[in-house]
Amino acid sequence: MTSAKHILVVDDDPDICELVAGILMRENYAVSRAWNVAGARQQLGTTDVDLIILDLMLPDQDGLSFCRALRGEAVATPIIMLTAKGDDFDRVLGLEMGADDYLAKPFHSRELLARIRAVLRRSAGALQPANEPSGRFIRFEGWTLDTAKRELVSASDVVVFLSGAEYELLLAFLTWPQVTLSREKLLDATRGRSAAISDRSIDIQVSRLRRKLGDDPKTPRIIRTIWGDGYLFTPDIAR
Repeated sequence: MTSAKHILVVDDDPDICELVAGILMRENYAVSRAWNVAGARQQLGTTDVDLIILDLMLPDQDGLSFCRALRGEAVATPIIMLTAKGDDFDRVLGLEMGADDYLAKPFHSRELLARIRAVLRRSAGALQPANEPSGRFIRFEGWTLDTAKRELVSASDVVVFLSGAEYELLLAFLTWPQVTLSREKLLDATRGRSAAISDRSIDIQVSRLRRKLGDDPKTPRIIRTIWGDGYLFTPDIAR
């Protein structure tokens, strides 16, 4: 798998950039480097990138804003935030902005590689079309999920972008509608456990998915919180 994967490392510290690039190249990944957001955009415009390792502190724009901008532009390339800040607030904020995982410096090379492999596996799984001919289109509450194109379409034919994690979460809810799903079950269903993502990240992904579905976070109707147990997807679905 690794020989075909291209990773973009974005870090303004040349030593860190070369360190990460060296680790990746020893594992047969193709590597591009950028030292700022402008360079990263240039690389993304000319190179097919499978994953971005993105530093939080960059000279021309912070990594969180860049991550949010990419997601706003419907760029689905997986992103691992790499930063010297390691507290829960920064980690949660990175996930809120659309990052797929978060790793604080200093890090061990084995942990970095494990997270990269896990995020790439999850991304590959999210992009695979469904094998059920009768189940390509899943409809609920005026929404349609096209599992072949991985598109969520509103009742007014507006396509709503979903990250890989959001797509897998919605697919899990549509697989088990009207069933209370624990965070542990949702972690397993979205391959989050292998990516070392915490229960808290499920709450963040649910919050983001609710916003995209127009589900009021104060009184959610589509994805209800079942306190102490998990989440319940309430609508009837049709394939």
